[in-house]
Amino acid sequence: MRRALAAVLTIATLLGGAASARASGGSYAFDGGTPAEQATVRAALDASAFPWSIVPQQVTIHVAPGTDSYATPGQIWLDANLLDAGRFAWGTVQHEYAHQVDFLLLDQSDRAQLQALLGGRDWCGEVAGLAHDDHGCERFADTVAAAYWPSPDNTATAFAPVDRFRALLDGLLGTAPTRSLQAVTRSASAGSPSRRPPSACPRRACSSPSARASARSRER
Repeated sequence: MRRALAAVLTIATLLGGAASARASGGSYAFDGGTPAEQATVRAALDASAFPWSIVPQQVTIHVAPGTDSYATPGQIWLDANLLDAGRFAWGTVQHEYAHQVDFLLLDQSDRAQLQALLGGRDWCGEVAGLAHDDHGCERFADTVAAAYWPSPDNTATAFAPVDRFRALLDGLLGTAPTRSLQAVTRSASAGSPSRRPPSACPRRACSSPSARASARSRER
């Protein structure tokens, strides 16, 4: 009887922990990656104040060494070598997950309002030959990462004033951040390493916009 009760309590604890993880960091499943690399992804999403759980479907996160980091609806690819840099990869993880917010939650009116604030010469690949940061969708994903995890270790860039961006996005989505900006800033500053490890690199140097565009064309 005691063993059965213990088993029930253990299962309940595990289920409760899993539900909490989904609520704070989104719903996703891994395809590949070491336990440490998967832990880096979880830590990245949990560090952000953005409520990733509003993404309306489970996202599959593929982890492999040497792959380009990019996203398509319901799918994310991450370079295992980048994840090995630890918290310096968190901005990239958040950036790619932010694309799911664009893919699965925003409509054309939302994107128009966001692009008016963020700038960019198109939203996402409608104009050929543009630089990575000329696309509104890339500015959006980077700004989500930077605005909701304002850490000196974040390689993402905010393309608009953070307060204005967060107010606009929260209004469009009807959400509130999981933590205040001040709380996230204090947490980020407290956990920041003293220097960037040699293996870390900025997101734009570790990911390929051409691979993302090619994947998007296959999705259409």
